[in-house]
Amino acid sequence: MGALPEGYHSLYHSNKLQEHHVKMLQDIVPRDISLTKALVTSYKRSFNGFAAYLTNQEQQKLASHEDVVSIFPSRTLWPQTTRSWDFIGLNENVTRNSNTDSSSNIVIGVLDSGIWPESESFNDQGFGPVPQKWKGVCNGGTNFTCNKKLIGARFYSSDTARDTIGHGTHTASTAAGNYVKDASFYGIAQGTARGGAPSARIAAYKVCQTGCREADILAAFDDAIADGVDVITISLGSSVAVDVIYDSISIGSLHALEKGILTVHSAGNNGFAPGTVISVAPWLMTVGASSIDRGIVAKVVLGNGKTISGKAVNSFTMKGTEFPLVYGKDVKTGDCDELAGSLCSTDCLNSSMVSGKIVLCDSNSGIEEALNAGALGTIVKPGQVSDVSFVVPMSASVLIASDLELVKSYINSTEEAKAIVSTSESMKNSDAPVVASFSSKGPNPIISSILKPDITAPGVEILAAYSPAAPVTDYLKDKRSVEYSVLSGTSMSSPHAAGAAAYVKSAHPDWSPSAIKSALMTTAWRMDPTRHTDAEFSYGSGHINPINATNPGLVYETSREDYIKLLCSIGYSAETIQTLFKDNTIDCSKFKKVDSTNKDDFNYPSMTVKVAEGAPFSATFSRTVTNIGLANSTYTAAVDKSSDCNITVDPQTLSFKQLNEKQSFVVTVKGDNMKSMVSASLVWSDGIHLVRSPIVVY
Repeated sequence: MGALPEGYHSLYHSNKLQEHHVKMLQDIVPRDISLTKALVTSYKRSFNGFAAYLTNQEQQKLASHEDVVSIFPSRTLWPQTTRSWDFIGLNENVTRNSNTDSSSNIVIGVLDSGIWPESESFNDQGFGPVPQKWKGVCNGGTNFTCNKKLIGARFYSSDTARDTIGHGTHTASTAAGNYVKDASFYGIAQGTARGGAPSARIAAYKVCQTGCREADILAAFDDAIADGVDVITISLGSSVAVDVIYDSISIGSLHALEKGILTVHSAGNNGFAPGTVISVAPWLMTVGASSIDRGIVAKVVLGNGKTISGKAVNSFTMKGTEFPLVYGKDVKTGDCDELAGSLCSTDCLNSSMVSGKIVLCDSNSGIEEALNAGALGTIVKPGQVSDVSFVVPMSASVLIASDLELVKSYINSTEEAKAIVSTSESMKNSDAPVVASFSSKGPNPIISSILKPDITAPGVEILAAYSPAAPVTDYLKDKRSVEYSVLSGTSMSSPHAAGAAAYVKSAHPDWSPSAIKSALMTTAWRMDPTRHTDAEFSYGSGHINPINATNPGLVYETSREDYIKLLCSIGYSAETIQTLFKDNTIDCSKFKKVDSTNKDDFNYPSMTVKVAEGAPFSATFSRTVTNIGLANSTYTAAVDKSSDCNITVDPQTLSFKQLNEKQSFVVTVKGDNMKSMVSASLVWSDGIHLVRSPIVVY
């Protein structure tokens, strides 16, 4: 998927590119095969490539073509699935950019499951004409209408851009939804729903129906770039990271970067082990998920008066009435053993024995069996994720193991156990922000010198717009339809960061993607490492802080040459990179390969190096910052040191005489014995700005 040839931006040139793609296929596809059937899609608006049906032999033959950067199967990716903006400081009354034309000229492209255009979050009240720069279309299908808020829509392997899953509507409204008062999920998490950039426009690209095909994702990037979006948010991914030149999101976002567009991507939802982050490219802004200061709980009140707080988004009510409480193993069918009964395994609950009762189950999967068996409610043990409240299809509460044992003890202590499972309510979460257990963690499994995730943002129990045509839960018996729902995932944190990026860009329309990314990273709130065993591998630079990001003082500008140098240094051939960037002057021989010297001059806002375990180590990081704060200013370096190493900065002061002036420095990290991860940071300060970069050695 290389760059377009120089000057190829007209319909004529697009047709010429497609002819070239057909010619390439003619050379490898048997003559008895229709080329129109073999060619799935030509990418010709923003970058050069195509999707086609090929055998393994044909794929290998095409891979040897001089114009080919990479060939990879079109995998199916999946979605990574109020109060949050107030929590990060971007409240309703915050002073927005005084240039309203600038903020309303920002267009956020959402690559997801489509959008529900009639949602009140996408009303265009108060919006002026569509920005003149916009080149997109409203191709949403039958009975689909755009407006001055939702200005563009496209679909791919579908016949409509309308969202029937709910995910795309939720992410779009989180990033840029308009103000909607008294939004809630059946009264839960009630408040004003809005996006981080409520004045921005939205363009929806439906790439997901049942899964999200990579061929469609690349087509959407091709369109979004040419349409003129300013920021792209994509909350999709696979279960494992892949090489950046074989990954549709990495390739599409690189071409977006070349056109001045920042792509914000979810880190993934498999964070129960190190190295699970799926968004690894340095030009992507990778976002982990963290909590906000509003939690949602579902309390259980036992017949003995004891109240226990559990996790669930439970919209159902028992109206304060106690109901019989039974243990699954005591109400099992005759076909199931005691263990299966206690777990409330499939078809193991006796419907006549659970009707009108609350059932205690030793497994989270017991919710579905309790629902199908006709129970009134259920109390269950959490699954792998115990720190998040998910929407449930009946009166239910999820209790930690110790609390579940208390309920069992109560059941055993009386002949007529009773309980109430209360409707969920909001509570103050004073520990926030804390990274969610599911949020995928570093280190970066593909490029070890790039810290991922870059940042964390709200992604736990987020209320946002939803598709009324989408199921509220995955339970077949749950027939509810809602306009707003509560979801959790890095899918929710990515649009928070995209909305923040749009907010920063509206204040500084001329800033590059790397400047916006740097501003968001270096001004992020410091997270508490004592609450996160993976430290920066959980939260990157910290928790997003969009207000401070509009005035960061200094930024790390990452240039095109920086990316080329990095790709050369980690082993890609000059020919591959030349095709990727459509630049035959690229010469990798002048760049050193990554080796044991640990010299890092990639101009990134964070500093990371992998070293040999149990041996002395030394690493240097060469960086350049650009002054965008005060014209005459002097910054002094301060290092939050680790006891396991020695960190020096040279020079220790940077003096600037004008705006946009650049100054360079070198950070050196040395240690005698690498035993565990070293977590430190560098802060440049002029007395007004604090420009912080994490330093990680592992």
